[in-house]
Amino acid sequence: MYIFNSDLDNTLVYSYKHNIGSDKINVEIYNDREISYITKRTSMLLNSVTKIINFVPTTTRTVEQYKRINLGIPKPKYALVCNGGILLEDGEENPEWYIDSVNMVKDSEDEIKRGIELLEYDTRRNFELRFIRGLFVFTKCEEPETVVIDLRNLLDNSKVDIFNNGTKVYILPKRLNKGVAITRLKKKLGADKVIAAGDSLFDIPMIEMADYAIVPYGLKNQLSLSGNIFIVNEKEMFSEKVLDKVLELCEKMEGLYE
Repeated sequence: MYIFNSDLDNTLVYSYKHNIGSDKINVEIYNDREISYITKRTSMLLNSVTKIINFVPTTTRTVEQYKRINLGIPKPKYALVCNGGILLEDGEENPEWYIDSVNMVKDSEDEIKRGIELLEYDTRRNFELRFIRGLFVFTKCEEPETVVIDLRNLLDNSKVDIFNNGTKVYILPKRLNKGVAITRLKKKLGADKVIAAGDSLFDIPMIEMADYAIVPYGLKNQLSLSGNIFIVNEKEMFSEKVLDKVLELCEKMEGLYE
């Protein structure tokens, strides 16, 4: 069995704020507004990809946020959400997976609580604090890069990772990452090879654990490995090049169609 683990936002799916041209398809509606799109060619390629490999969306989105997306393909058998802390099977949560995730990150519990306390009184925070399913912390801040630096100086970085994505700030247990998640799923399914694609710091653990990976040029200098990692030129449509490469890899992997 072969798996294609892919991030969603800015890898396959783009916000309405991102100019991907007029040849696009709406894939997400929120509060009666169209907020996310894919290109028509991405849609065509994704339909081809899902016919020959197990496509597993792998995202930091919550269950609710993930379920808002309609990619116009049959519902994937598996999806990893909450940065891999929750596994959906046929759209339903796998309770054992979630329990294992919670137990797995217990050693980060004190640092997470300390991070919540620090953010609670941070005057740069301009959004509510969310402790997502007891797994990780999310909020929004002014001067997010400075907030991240300050948190990294105050928290035990061997226990937690702190990132920002635009104004969004996250505190995550060290073991709650997409690399651990795809390794767990690979073992659970008895998969042979994993292809992964992603565009952000959240995706680096997944990229480095995959057998083959596709990343945008901007992530190149963040990676510690250089094996079977394919770099997409920043002038090219990343989502389309990801799927082109997956199809190419599928053709090369013996026994995939059996």
